[in-house]
Amino acid sequence: MSGSVKHITMLLLSIYLIVSITSCKRVETEPRDWIREDLVWDEKDLNATVAGFFLNSVYSYIPSGFNRIGGDYLDAASGDAIPSRNNQTVEYYTNGQISVLNNPDPYWASSYAGVRAANIFLSNIDRVPMAAQTKRYWKAEARYVRALMYFELLKRYGGIPLVGNKVLTVDDKLELPRNSYADCVNYIVNECDAIKDSLRLETGANYTTSDWGRIAKGAAIALKCRTYLYAASPLFNGGAVEGDLAKKILTSYPAYDVNRWQLVVNAAQELIGLNYYALNSSFGNVFTVNKNTEVILSKQGATNFSVETNNAPVGFSNPVSFGRTSPTAQFVNAFPMNNGLAITAAGSGYNAQSPYTNRDPRLALTVFYNGYKWLNRNIQTYDGGLDKPGGSVVQTKTGYYLRKFMADFSSNTAYSNQYHNFVLFRYAEVILNYAEALNELGRTEDAVAQLILIRKRAGILAGTNNRYGVPSGISQTDFRVLLQNERRIELAFEEHRFWDIRRWKTAPDVLNGSLSGTKITLNGTVLNFQDVNVATVSFSNKLYHMPLPYDEVIKNNQLIQNEGW
Repeated sequence: MSGSVKHITMLLLSIYLIVSITSCKRVETEPRDWIREDLVWDEKDLNATVAGFFLNSVYSYIPSGFNRIGGDYLDAASGDAIPSRNNQTVEYYTNGQISVLNNPDPYWASSYAGVRAANIFLSNIDRVPMAAQTKRYWKAEARYVRALMYFELLKRYGGIPLVGNKVLTVDDKLELPRNSYADCVNYIVNECDAIKDSLRLETGANYTTSDWGRIAKGAAIALKCRTYLYAASPLFNGGAVEGDLAKKILTSYPAYDVNRWQLVVNAAQELIGLNYYALNSSFGNVFTVNKNTEVILSKQGATNFSVETNNAPVGFSNPVSFGRTSPTAQFVNAFPMNNGLAITAAGSGYNAQSPYTNRDPRLALTVFYNGYKWLNRNIQTYDGGLDKPGGSVVQTKTGYYLRKFMADFSSNTAYSNQYHNFVLFRYAEVILNYAEALNELGRTEDAVAQLILIRKRAGILAGTNNRYGVPSGISQTDFRVLLQNERRIELAFEEHRFWDIRRWKTAPDVLNGSLSGTKITLNGTVLNFQDVNVATVSFSNKLYHMPLPYDEVIKNNQLIQNEGW
């Protein structure tokens, strides 16, 4: 078989089983244990049925984020959480165990498999006599997945080999060099611009409920916006840590250019100009309502309650919950009061003996804390409580559990199936991208106006000056810090923080030292709260970029390994 057919064989074996069960009986004169290429790209298949299945397999490469790193969230390596279980692979990012042979997020192979699948689809779909408009959508969707795969590679490794539209075979030259960082940014952005008008328009008649989850125009603009955001950020915009100029060119732009922030502004304004996307009135509903105007693109999945059972507090036996994620005290303390002031600010109203009272409403939709009502009882994370019983059972190490992405089961006695589509792009992120770029361009008050949109939706009080806790006359530097914290709490556990602290070059400050939890003791009826160290983490500059996999470097002597690996 050719390389293309082998790929089709792996992806479409299940289709063969369906076809063989439903077809008429006949004597086989040749092996039928794979789907032949001519059956996938059938010149008589007016409905493109099998080709549609192949496109769905291309979609399968879109990443998810629920407990995906050995059963943990990537954010458990960002300082916002730690695993509740001991010796987990996600901790390799914070304990120095990452190497060219030991990376729990080896995205190289799966991304290039996605690129290959997209290229096979694009190389063959014109053989299928399907409706022209549908074919136009499908081609654009496959190109989008390919561009997304390249972005996922770029943010991990820096510049990587761009293979274009070619479906490589064993007869081709496979030792390809890495393209520069600038080349990769340009490729991704150009693809987004080339396909955006060939994708379904969210407001159009051709984007119905049955199309929900399909890649639409907004997704292309959102990917462009995020790509530009990373490219404009300190690590990539003239701030590379490499000493070797050749490696700097692979992982960044060698020189700073403030105009890169304007490209972020332009992309954000383009998406806003679609006049379709809007912040959901409920922060919690963004993640549990299947179709809403805040979600730009999500990884679709079957309804279930796996997020609940994996992450909810451990003190429940029916249903059992495993409490795998322990948010840190630093993360919990990052949430302001409901007046928008930091808990350390004068006049905030924070009470250390009642620490969860009058806090930013997003805290209660993100973290389980002591006293939180769930499955018709109050959570007990004090020492010896039902949800922190001690002993050998896996339980919170910090006094907290992850609540985000779950429906409201506060008064239920059992879980029910819910939509758990992992959101890859949403409107709130674009607003925060917009605010960050405006501030970096010196337009701080324009940036404040965007941040207020996020805080207003969150339920922060307006205050007498209608600034939702943002100080009057805030400086560019102070707003930058405020914005970075807002991204931390608004986008928590959505796989932003791990990459944000790298692109901002703040990872050494965040990930060197101790992480804290809250130890709660019950004396009679009085609770006492105390911050305690729960983990020690470390970060070195080589962790700004992941190591290229050892087997790839050995196979391809044209690949230059990232510095420090």
